Amino acid sequence: MWIYYGLLAALFLGFHGICKKISVKDNKVIPVLFLTSLSGLIFISPIYFISRLQPELAQNWGLYINPIEAKDHLLIFFKSLLMTFSWILGYSALKHLPISIVSPIRAAGPFFTLLGALFIYGESPSIIQWAGFTMILISMWLYSKIGKLEGIDFRRNRWIIAIILATLFGASSGLYDKFLIQYQSYEPQTVQFWFFFYVVTLVGIVLLWMNFKQPIQVKGIQWRWSIPFVGVLLVLADFSYFHGLQNKEAMIMLLSAVKRCQIFIAVFIGGWIFKEKNKKKKLIPLLGVFIGVLMILFATTI
Repeated sequence: MWIYYGLLAALFLGFHGICKKISVKDNKVIPVLFLTSLSGLIFISPIYFISRLQPELAQNWGLYINPIEAKDHLLIFFKSLLMTFSWILGYSALKHLPISIVSPIRAAGPFFTLLGALFIYGESPSIIQWAGFTMILISMWLYSKIGKLEGIDFRRNRWIIAIILATLFGASSGLYDKFLIQYQSYEPQTVQFWFFFYVVTLVGIVLLWMNFKQPIQVKGIQWRWSIPFVGVLLVLADFSYFHGLQNKEAMIMLLSAVKRCQIFIAVFIGGWIFKEKNKKKKLIPLLGVFIGVLMILFATTI
């Protein structure tokens, strides 16, 4: 059942990526990131207030946000720090690169998660799972070749470097999620609320610092309704993902890989919306990613 939570998270993340691309187009990255994070915090805040004012009601709904101590705040703050770095780099790259190039690079995240899962948590991939990860990596290499057709040199383009670093920070956060949910036994909504609270705080500090160094004309930001949907869709995706991770049998490397099914929405729907080039050529490596994910998904049943 936990695998299907990963697929549900992938669905939300696919549309989340498209909304991000729309939001950052011709916009300043940091103000947009602040507004999208704030929208996520506002979306989940009613659960926090219900938990404080009507705790029994929140518990009956399975949405109770537990009171936490200083140590717990520090642990969740660290996750917020990792994802703030990841998002700043990722949003900046997404503004300058085609979504059908960015999403497949992010799809390599499960490989980095695999390494951490193998050496930190002792998860043991089967031969078929290894083959699936290899298939995904080969597909990423093929995407790099297609990217050059669009004038993108994967070795010299700084936005490619930015999205790779964003992927590494994101993979680290994914490994840390298992520690928070399985080893610390935090409820998903508790992690989500305080995570968004600290991300808004961190990005807000960056925004104030940038405004002090070089005043930002906030009024010049183009408001789009995609901006609040970025935060809302992320809350729904993480809620599904964390619920899958709560199962003690859930393997972070498999959930991470299954979540990357989001690239199908990015390539097909995102590529069509943004009229990106070489969509047909991207179908071959996309098929490779699909096969790799299927091998990982069904390896335990073979």
